[in-house]
Amino acid sequence: MKLFILSGKVITLFAWALMLYNLPSPIGGDIGLLLSLLFIITLFMHAVQVLIFHIMFKALMPIRKRHYLWVLLFGVFSLLEHRQQLLAPKG
Repeated sequence: MKLFILSGKVITLFAWALMLYNLPSPIGGDIGLLLSLLFIITLFMHAVQVLIFHIMFKALMPIRKRHYLWVLLFGVFSLLEHRQQLLAPKG
């Protein structure tokens, strides 16, 4: 599961970099338009995931600003990582 989460984070980071690169210097044609649209959708979906994270985890763990940032950046992969940490046996 850790390898899945790590590879998902790497791919997500690459996608963010590509979409952010497209903002100041748009790639020509339909690809640039698609990347701009994907940027808006991704930002919205990750913001929803931050809200879900806050609702689900605020009572279970102390949440810091960096946790919100990681969820905003990595989305579901960060949620899975936090879930895995909470479900891990203590001891």
